[in-house]
Amino acid sequence: VFNTSLSEPVPEGYEDVTNIVPPYSAFSPKGQPEGDLVYVNYGRTEDFFKLQREMNINVTGMIVIVRYGRIFRGNKVKNAMLAGAKAIIMFSDPADYWASGVQPYPEGWNLPGGGAQRGNVLNLNGAGDPLTPGYPAKDYTYRLSPEDGVGLPKIPVHPIGFHDAAHLLRNMGGQIPPNYWKGALNVSYRIGPGFIEEFKSQKVRMHIHTNNQVTRIYNVIGRIRGALEPDRYVILGGHRDAWVFGGIDPMTGAAVVHETVRSAGRLLHKGWRPRRTIIFASWDAEEFGLLGSTEWAEDNAKLLQERAVAYINADSAIEGTYTLRVDCTPSLNTLVYDLTKQIASPEEGEEGVSLYESWHKRDNWTMDRDAPRISKLGSGSDFEAYFIRLGIAAGRARYTKNRKTETYSSYPVYHSVYETFEIVERFYDPSFRRLRAVAQVRGGLVFLLADSQLLPLSADQYADSLGKYAQRVAQLAHKHQAEMFEVSLDALFSAVENFTVAARDFHERLRTLNRADPLQVRIMNDQLMYLERAFIDPLGLPGRPFYRHVIFAPSSHNKYSGDSFPGIYDTLFDINNSADPQKAWEEVKRQISIAAFTIHAAAMTLTPPA
Repeated sequence: VFNTSLSEPVPEGYEDVTNIVPPYSAFSPKGQPEGDLVYVNYGRTEDFFKLQREMNINVTGMIVIVRYGRIFRGNKVKNAMLAGAKAIIMFSDPADYWASGVQPYPEGWNLPGGGAQRGNVLNLNGAGDPLTPGYPAKDYTYRLSPEDGVGLPKIPVHPIGFHDAAHLLRNMGGQIPPNYWKGALNVSYRIGPGFIEEFKSQKVRMHIHTNNQVTRIYNVIGRIRGALEPDRYVILGGHRDAWVFGGIDPMTGAAVVHETVRSAGRLLHKGWRPRRTIIFASWDAEEFGLLGSTEWAEDNAKLLQERAVAYINADSAIEGTYTLRVDCTPSLNTLVYDLTKQIASPEEGEEGVSLYESWHKRDNWTMDRDAPRISKLGSGSDFEAYFIRLGIAAGRARYTKNRKTETYSSYPVYHSVYETFEIVERFYDPSFRRLRAVAQVRGGLVFLLADSQLLPLSADQYADSLGKYAQRVAQLAHKHQAEMFEVSLDALFSAVENFTVAARDFHERLRTLNRADPLQVRIMNDQLMYLERAFIDPLGLPGRPFYRHVIFAPSSHNKYSGDSFPGIYDTLFDINNSADPQKAWEEVKRQISIAAFTIHAAAMTLTPPA
């Protein structure tokens, strides 16, 4: 009998620390399932499709084992449930959590074989507390029963290290997988079900004894009241809860918030006060499904929809040592570029070089390569409710790896006991210059949004992005032979053109604005502030009512990844295998019309007030 480890080997210097939470999957139900084991690569939708459609393997009633990476762990669990599996085991394969030429911690920053990734396995789709979806979890709030809670997994889930995974996979029987299903362990990665002849009678049994219960969480909120526009809010928010020591996630982000607050305090003592109100937020329970930030957003939704200018996220500040990474709404692009030109590069040998120049040299994967890459916002952090549900302009910045050459998922020790202060100090940022640069970006965004007379938001950048997104939708539709079903994107392109003209005219009026007229300044600023709200559909996306942004939302198949025109993308996914193609293509047409209407409506908000 082989038993997987109940805990991780504790790193040196932490031997006397008590109450270290062992590896587990938050919100997994209790259970002791037993059955044959089936290996399903990353547990993606396409992996289960391949298993079922090409290999004729049915996992109903079996336990599946998948490697971490590529998609959000909750999506893996959902896919396993939909396929009929009775339980799921997840592990961090060295192919996905091991940097070449680097030793495991503490000699280096790779994940040791006994390390395991904790994390929640919910599929909330923006609902917040699973028992109070859409509403703040107050004492008086009606709660669903745990059996009816939103997004809760119905099968037991557990994470293990790759040493234990190798033992389970070593004697697997069944088919040999395609090469891209093979990781870096010294095993065949046979799919199963079950083990080779010698061990055929052996089964896998899981003993999961989680204790899911309602508990109180605590957000900490601070404010600096604006001098001229106290009813306009700029928010800097990040979480402070961690799975174990949280040396990277969240403490590098929490440190940035604290330093920004300290800097603002010094300015206040010197007599400065921002034009607009700044809100600093320390969120609780982010790791359990973005609960602290979402519940506060739900509790203050009416105020925020009326008053919030922007939300700047302050999760982990470092996930690599190569260059800056920024994900944001397009209206913030110009501000990000202008700001980073004023910040010094933190890299040795780049004295006199701006952060923008360093970033551009290292990560210029834009279509025209004339600027550094800015990515779309997906989910997985606390900006979600503010951006995707409420329509508040949002952005995040952190230091990252070389995404061209370093193909491992996230940073190797993510959510493990090895995520310590020492790993940051010794390997990621010994001088803390990278952390300072990220703090300057995040803090700079907050200060400029809060103190500029005219909001530094760009409708032109939004128009440019909409045009690129529409082109990508057209390419995808053509790939699926949309013309055969009389699907036209003319309305979408017409709406984008209309928005582009409206944005250009708006910025021309902005250029000639009489800045001495406070009422005219306020009107133009409000149009910029409310632009993001114009892309919100109160009915939400199909099957995801709390994701209401028509232009941006997390992928239905990977919460971490952002989709543009998600309603269209979701309906096009796997459409060629639809049981009712005609009905599926009719839904595509409906989503195109919704996107076109929304963009036309957004263009109207940029026109001069009547």
